[in-house]
Parts: sequence; structure tokens; C-alpha cells
Amino acid sequence: MSHRPHGSSTSPVAVVLGGIELVRPLALAGIRCEVVTKPKDAARFSRHATTIFTWDWSEPVGHHDDELVARLIRYAELQPEPPILFYEWDESLLFLSRHREELARAFRFVIADPFLVEALVDKSLFGTLAQERSLPVPATSILTPSSDASATDLSHLGFPLILKPFRRDRRWDVIEETHKMKAVRVDRLEELQKIWPRLAAVAGSILAQRYVEGPESRVESYHVYVDEHGKIAAEFTGRKVRTLPAQCGYSTALTITDAPDVAEHGREFVRALDLKGVAKFDFKRGPDGELYLLEVNPRFSLWHHPGARAGVNIPALVYSDLAGHPRPEVHARNGVRWCHPDDFWAAREAGVSPVRWARWALASETKAIWSWDDPMPFLSTAARRVVSTAFAAGRGGPTERHYGQGGASASRSSAPAAGLRPAVRRRR
Repeated sequence: MSHRPHGSSTSPVAVVLGGIELVRPLALAGIRCEVVTKPKDAARFSRHATTIFTWDWSEPVGHHDDELVARLIRYAELQPEPPILFYEWDESLLFLSRHREELARAFRFVIADPFLVEALVDKSLFGTLAQERSLPVPATSILTPSSDASATDLSHLGFPLILKPFRRDRRWDVIEETHKMKAVRVDRLEELQKIWPRLAAVAGSILAQRYVEGPESRVESYHVYVDEHGKIAAEFTGRKVRTLPAQCGYSTALTITDAPDVAEHGREFVRALDLKGVAKFDFKRGPDGELYLLEVNPRFSLWHHPGARAGVNIPALVYSDLAGHPRPEVHARNGVRWCHPDDFWAAREAGVSPVRWARWALASETKAIWSWDDPMPFLSTAARRVVSTAFAAGRGGPTERHYGQGGASASRSSAPAAGLRPAVRRRR
């Protein structure tokens, strides 16, 4: 954790290495934001944010890092107060963690210890860490198809299995041909053997994990901010409502919950990991009600938008601590919902009528991209999507739905307008 005292009464600016879903909770607290975001991210059009510059966060971590560090420090040196850094994506998390000493001279931020960041982002290291700390993760193996001799080596895990890339990129499209899912489920050894040659074409390693039975709506999460003294300053729980596609898809509808067992497990694992900063713990509730830990993301996420509406504004609390301001009051409220325009398609896939979905979406307290007092992010994204779809149609190309992850987050950078079939989207 980095905390640099400020020397004047001027409120520091919040610098967001992320997108619109992280700008929203800060704006709700009246905090001025400046963003370093993706070239097409909706945050560039928000009246609550000023773009410092855009950056291609899809580049591998370490690529042009020195340039990004220099540009950020030059910006910070021109500010009357050291800015406060927020980070939404794995790329910006790793960038900040690996350059924390340089950036701490010009910025203020909270972040987990370097070893813990690397171990939680890297799925192979996380598996080892989970074993060492006795975390209840499903049975897991690291798969290197290009060198492993046989698919039968995974039979000890049992079926069905989930196969996940360590990081989603275009190579994964060789395996997951629909380009929609962030993981692939295989139910039998024969299915695994069938895709084995394609797995071998993917460089590096893949995570193979025993699948926890049940729909994605059984995925629940614990969100926490642990201050520099190791005290839990804020927490809330949530649950996925729908994803697209329905299995192994990306979140399109979420709800804030009051789940005591999820919170209890989350607090226990915060202590086990000796974690400080912010984090999201993802669990899946098995058919017997047991909670299995799927992953831990030590960064800000789209969940902080509905969390803020529910009365637990974690980004605002972090800002207050680092700016030396009194913490805002926390009043958790159950049932606050978040909805993405893509949820129209997820609901249709689930058999929900358009009228019923529209009622649900309009009643959602938070909506991805859209806000009545800040409509330009949505309108600009919708206009770009219309032009993109018309261009593809003019060329005679397909206007298919195509999903990917740079996760998000969520977050999720740009999104299509409701009622338009999305083309390409990156979401965390």
C-alpha cells in the first residue's frame, strides 16, 4: 500500500486506469476523474472524466511500460496534489504492481503485495497458493498440451472439466470456436481427446479444473477493501443473474446480496492470504450448498458500480483514506441490480420474453454504459456500433455476436446499444 500525504487543501484528482464502470462510482461520490483508457472505451465520452491519453491495454504487460510510467509521472508532476490511482483490469493491475516503486513517488494508491498480485493473476501460481493456504478450490491441474503426451493424464480430475486459458487472447479462438466463452467445458474423455490437437496449437499452458455443477447464477462473490492497518473497511456480497452465453459466459446481469456464508468465507480468506487493498473473491455454490473458490482478483471491478448504489462505495472509501478525508458512511442495501445491454440476448437465451426483460432492465438501479445524467458514453458507443454493423453489412460480412476478454471488466470496455447484435467486445 502506498500513501503519500498531501500538503494542501486541494482535493487530488482520481486517475483511472480503466473504464466507465469504475468512473461511475467515483462520480457518484462527486470525485473528479481523469482516465487512461482504451482508444474506444466509453469513458472517453463521460462528462465525469477527462481523458489524459489513451493506451492500448491489449498489449502484453511489459510492452512499452517505461513509456507509460514516464507519461504518468510527467502528468502527476503537473498536479497540485499527488493523484490517486485506480486500476480496473489485470493489465493495469500488473503494470501498477510491477512499477509501484516508481509510481509511488508521484501517485497514491492501495494495492496488494507484489508476490500476492502475481500469484492471484497467474492461474498456475494461484493453484499452488491455494494448496498452501488450504483454500477450497476445485481439483485443478496445469495442462501443457504441446508437451504433455496424452489427454488421459487429466482423467484423475474427473469429468466434467473446465479448460481455461491463463489469459484470453486470439490463440484461444483455436479452441473455443464460437469466440463467446471464457472457458470450455468437456464432459467426457472423448471430447477432450477430440480437441487435443487444437489445445496443442495454443502456446503456453492451460488450466484444467473440475467443473462445479450448476448454472452461472450460482456464482457468488465477496468484495472487500482492507485498509493499510489490515482492517476490513468495507465489504459486500453479490451474485450473477445471467451471463452470455449461459455457460462459461460473460456477466450481463448482477445483483447485490446479503449472503452471510459468502462474507464469512471471504473474511477467512482475506486473513489466510494476509491481503490488503481491494479484492473480489469468486465462489460457486455446489449442488450441496458448499462454496468453492474459483478465483481472486485484487483490483477494482465493475461490481463497484452497483456496490456504490447499494451504499458501499469502495472506490470512494479508498479515495477518502488516501486523500486524508473522513470516510463516507456505509449503509449496505440488498437487491441492487446491474444490467448490461447484452443482457437482452442472455435473457432471450434463458427464455425470458422481451417485455419481461425490459421491465427488469429498466428497474435495474445501475446499467452498464448508460446513465441518465451522463448519456454520451452510451450514445457514442451505440453510434459506433451502428456504423460498424452497417459497414459489415455493406461488405457482405456476418454481423455475429463475438465476445472476448482482455476481466472487468466488465470490465468491459465498449458495449453495444440495447437491441443491436454486438460485434467485438472486450470485457473483464
